[in-house]
Amino acid sequence: MSDESRIPTNLRTLLILEAVGHAGEPMSSAEIGRVVGLPKQTIHRLCNGLVEEGFLARDVDGRKLRPGRRTRAMASNLLHNSAPVIARRKILERVADAVGETVNFAAPGESGMVYKDRVETDWAFRIQLPIGTHVPFHATASGKTYLASLPPRDRKKIVSAISLDRHTDRTHTDPDALMADVAEIARRGYAIDDEELMEGMVALAVPVLNSDGRYAAALAFHGPVLRMSTESMVEHLDTLKHAARDLGEMLF
Repeated sequence: MSDESRIPTNLRTLLILEAVGHAGEPMSSAEIGRVVGLPKQTIHRLCNGLVEEGFLARDVDGRKLRPGRRTRAMASNLLHNSAPVIARRKILERVADAVGETVNFAAPGESGMVYKDRVETDWAFRIQLPIGTHVPFHATASGKTYLASLPPRDRKKIVSAISLDRHTDRTHTDPDALMADVAEIARRGYAIDDEELMEGMVALAVPVLNSDGRYAAALAFHGPVLRMSTESMVEHLDTLKHAARDLGEMLF
């Protein structure tokens, strides 16, 4: 019996998606075939179908494959609708009580970070970014934690590919400056938005890692400079890191 015939037809695309998801970096069809155990012609046909349907997407080089929009949305929705969502909410509420500002849980999307959950501050004056809001990678603390989680080569590819739009006078619009900031974030383990997305708003974010130690999301809080500074935010870093660890333990 051939390797191909041993794998049920209805499992082949799932195994492909699992292989690409576990890899942590784009894979070629040949690499996927070796992991899944299917011949080149079959893998090529199945991968092309998954690309056409949006479950896989071609990397910037046009040859390798990564999870597509529909796969990421499916993974995000499974996380959102599972039982741990209640525990996640409680963790966010705990952080909000400790820092006294709005707390966000954001995951990377196709063109930036997507707010998946949040706990609002009770302050009358607050900056509202509702659940579902998309924010750019380069101008947010959450987005920069994602960039910092990537290997330097992949980090450079994304920075080169995205549009570094100016949102304020402090937004990184120079790729080299952004790369330097992200490298420092990778070293120290947290990111700051120093009025880079909105004038008068600062934010602090840390990565949320799953049980395999891979980046899954960002935990952040933000508020107006009228109430806090980048220096005072860092005083809550341990609170944020402990909460991120708790979130990571229940994600997978």
